Amino acid sequence: MLQLLAGWARFIATLSTILFPLATSSTEAFAGQVTAVGSDEIPIAKDQQTPRARNAKEREEWQNAIELAPAPKKGCFEARYPNPEWKEVPCVKAPDIPMPPRQGPRPLVVGNTDDIAATAPSGTISSTTGSFTIAGVTSESGQIGNTGPFVADAYTLQINPNFFVGSTACAASTNANCSGWQQWVYFNDGTQGTIFIQYWLVSFGATCPPNAGWTHNGAVGGSCFKNNTSGAVQVPNQPITNLGQLRLTGRVSLTEDGLTLTTDTGAFILTGDNAVGATGAWQMSEFNVFGPGGDSTGAGSQAVFNAGSTVTPRTQINYGGTAPPGCAATGFTAETNNLSFGSPAPASSPPGPALIFVESSTGGATSNCAAATGVGDTHLTTFSGLLYDFQAAGDFLLAQRGPDFVVQTRQVSGRPVWPDATINKAVATRMGKTQVAICTGPERLVIDGGPVDIKNGQTIGVSDDVAVSLMGNAYIVTSQSGDSIRAQVNGPYIDVSVGLGEWPTKVVGLLANPGGNTSNLGMSDGTILPLPVSFKDLYYRYGDSWRVSEKESLLSVCGDKYVEQSNPDRPFYSRDLDPKIYESAQGICFAAGVKEGPLLDACILDVAFFGRESAANVFANTSPPVAVLVAR
Repeated sequence: MLQLLAGWARFIATLSTILFPLATSSTEAFAGQVTAVGSDEIPIAKDQQTPRARNAKEREEWQNAIELAPAPKKGCFEARYPNPEWKEVPCVKAPDIPMPPRQGPRPLVVGNTDDIAATAPSGTISSTTGSFTIAGVTSESGQIGNTGPFVADAYTLQINPNFFVGSTACAASTNANCSGWQQWVYFNDGTQGTIFIQYWLVSFGATCPPNAGWTHNGAVGGSCFKNNTSGAVQVPNQPITNLGQLRLTGRVSLTEDGLTLTTDTGAFILTGDNAVGATGAWQMSEFNVFGPGGDSTGAGSQAVFNAGSTVTPRTQINYGGTAPPGCAATGFTAETNNLSFGSPAPASSPPGPALIFVESSTGGATSNCAAATGVGDTHLTTFSGLLYDFQAAGDFLLAQRGPDFVVQTRQVSGRPVWPDATINKAVATRMGKTQVAICTGPERLVIDGGPVDIKNGQTIGVSDDVAVSLMGNAYIVTSQSGDSIRAQVNGPYIDVSVGLGEWPTKVVGLLANPGGNTSNLGMSDGTILPLPVSFKDLYYRYGDSWRVSEKESLLSVCGDKYVEQSNPDRPFYSRDLDPKIYESAQGICFAAGVKEGPLLDACILDVAFFGRESAANVFANTSPPVAVLVAR
């Protein structure tokens, strides 16, 4: 009898399989068929094994599909992979923890202004989607609310728009600069997560609008915040190793705003209150991973990643066009992480359109939207990626962006041993009204005409807009607008990097190409020299046009009584070296990790010129140029 029943059970199971085949997990089965449903749908049994996407392509297809479906009404909803339907779930209380706006000097880690924001080329932004790729990320911890112990996997994902004046919610403020602001937040406390929207009245004043749910915070001279009234959607705990599987979307319209989070197993959505009326004013989007909230004074916490971590955020904006977004080297939240920026500079690309950038535990630089360098003896790489040697002596304009950002360098000849090569002996910048110079022989820092003592690891706030830091042998000068210089002092010479706070933008000088075109050089009078250019034109037309007069020089504070003004007699490249010196220097460059190509030639020349193996290091960590100019 038992055998008969068992056989009958197998028959029924087989028949069921024939009549009701298992639904495929391929996202192609539901792409374009996403619908929104009410709370009367049958919930997924908790004891079922959670389905997961088999690969990144399947996950992305499902995420794309589910994000197209709006919430059926105001409230909290979720969907489980591969189900393309929203199901209403109970809302939970959002964390009563502020995510304060930025304040204080720009740090040398990601956050609190030092970040990258995507900007709309035209119009305004209606939604932003942020995602990540990661490498080497194994752990992270943060102080919840900027207090108490560090908790593993405690962090936030935030989409932050620009501050904007004119919000009707600021009507009761006596401060004309009161700004509306909101944040789309995923908050992970190490055991579970929530999504919610937090609204701010930045610089509202000493009190907040009464009877409206606002809480006062000490940020930016007194600000007010509150979370969306419907509550938060609860999300299963997402350890930091899941970061590459998470995608956050914030959106706003005239009538509502909303937030969606997708993971590899589910999606979560809510509709907010549109409490500050951000639509029509949203022009920039910051997206990143930060510490788990701030405190009542307006200070933000930090997400601390393990050494060896690399995180690549991708910020996709919807503004009604298809052109790639612009870049602004800025951010809006006070929270940070312990990573920093480095090579390469942010890249923008359609479709999307999206902005992609890299931050890591070894970055060592502030945020910038375009970077240019002058290293060694002296190899220049422009903001657009043109590499060329420039061996003239004197004071020169490296870069200028408008009236408030100027960078100059003093190049000195290598005579008598190397008469046709030069090095950077001093670098100076003017940011707004602040002037900063880094000099050698002896090494010193000069700010607004006076010497300043700075210790390793120290940051000096020169003004509300400019800060100077010393990290090892590198002086870093930054402005709140995102412009920066990094002057690495290597004994008698300086390697300089210049960062721009926005891109594309108009910039002139030795580190610029007219219109960003690496096929042209531009003289100071606007004359364009198509490449290739002759040795004579490079120095006696182009180079001489960018010389800085003694009256205009920011470098006179370095104290040189005589500044040589000269051009080399002939081109000088690595193949001009003695074969034995060339071979020895080449071996050192290969050992440092420098690959074949134009950077290897520059490396060989510098190792020979300076007689030190360390001269190769800068080339080992440099991205290959877009184009190369060899003047003959």
